[in-house]
Amino acid sequence: MTDISALQTVKVTVADFIAVVTMANPPVNAQNRQFHEDMMLAFDVLSDRDDVRAVVLTGEGKCFSAGADIKGRAGQERADGDHWQHSRRARECFHSIMECRKPVIAAINGPALGAGLAVAASADILLAAEEARMGLPEINVGLLGGGRHAMRLFSHSKVRRMMLTGQRLTGADLYRLGVVEECVPGDKLMDTAMELAAELASKSPIAIGLAKETLNAIEESSLRDGYRYEQNKTGELSKYEDSKEAMLAFSEKRAPVFKGR
Repeated sequence: MTDISALQTVKVTVADFIAVVTMANPPVNAQNRQFHEDMMLAFDVLSDRDDVRAVVLTGEGKCFSAGADIKGRAGQERADGDHWQHSRRARECFHSIMECRKPVIAAINGPALGAGLAVAASADILLAAEEARMGLPEINVGLLGGGRHAMRLFSHSKVRRMMLTGQRLTGADLYRLGVVEECVPGDKLMDTAMELAAELASKSPIAIGLAKETLNAIEESSLRDGYRYEQNKTGELSKYEDSKEAMLAFSEKRAPVFKGR
């Protein structure tokens, strides 16, 4: 088993089939090369671990992630190829969350800005503390980015206002707009996230994995193609013991016992 207990910028704990991934690159969990590599490794490993059925992603301290490490980049001349390498790592970091075979809950404890917004948007279910803030401040610091990820969460007009002005939204704004499932006081955020993670972990890991794979695959499909894909995955799921156990437990009015096979 690959050891992910001592990564430099990410902390991972696992208990009761729930992994808690904490971005820990103080003071604001800014994203640099090490951060991207640690995140990719953490989520790729968690995808393969049978003792993990749900993941909670949050930030250490007062920030979720304030985005790119601008202080580390300011005034620096980039070597040939650095831009493309950095861009590729960032993309794959976000996709490692989206493509993780386990459902990921983003517990947004503070600012999620720019690339931090992209991290949050890559999760499956979003929860926010009242202290959360979400925005695309790049227009004010000589950068671009995050707009396509924001389009997964916000309307046409709102994305453009955020990207063109740097507008930041509060946790209450995010809840009002339907971007997050709940907005709770900061001291209640992790309890809320862990309760939801426990509910996800109680489901068949086979069914959850296929459901997430399906959701990712059909997100930009036509109605016909998307529903066909779902139907095919339903047929695939029906061949597993967990599917038969779920139907039997329902008919017998008892709790199912899933074995992940």
